[in-house]
Amino acid sequence: MTSTPTDVVSYRATRLTVEVGRNLARFRERYEHAVPPFPAAEVRKLTQRKSSWQDTLDLMAATSPLGFFIFFVNDAGPTVRLAGDQASGVAYLMGNAAIMERTFRRLPAILLYAPLRTVIWQRPGGPAYFTFDKPSDQFRSFADPDITEAGIELDGKLAALLDHLGAAVPRELLSR
Repeated sequence: MTSTPTDVVSYRATRLTVEVGRNLARFRERYEHAVPPFPAAEVRKLTQRKSSWQDTLDLMAATSPLGFFIFFVNDAGPTVRLAGDQASGVAYLMGNAAIMERTFRRLPAILLYAPLRTVIWQRPGGPAYFTFDKPSDQFRSFADPDITEAGIELDGKLAALLDHLGAAVPRELLSR
């Protein structure tokens, strides 16, 4: 029997939760407008035509001015209501394909954190929240300065998204 090397990395991550008002549905609608679905069909067409990476970047820029796309949505509400839970929560895999590619090129394991996980949630009668882990903390765990820099870039893009949505921007997103 052969053994394989194991790499164990412990790191500190910062989870940020921002209050986004009392209407989860309204914030979700605004979020999904600002962060559109990833244009998978168009990317498939570019792939079939063997288009250039620049064509892909151009498509991304034209499709999402803020630079983020939704890759997956998990609305837990309908399932947890079967158990009697009244809270609401929608999880997203969202990210920037250009930044993902830049970091993937250096270390494919970055897919653990790219795309980012975000959650919009609300307890009954309470305010709605937007929760996510600070990207630079996750990316820094790979001990590669270029990957760390990409995480810092994502911090800034998340700050711009929150500002665009009229939500408070945590100071942690503005610090290196």
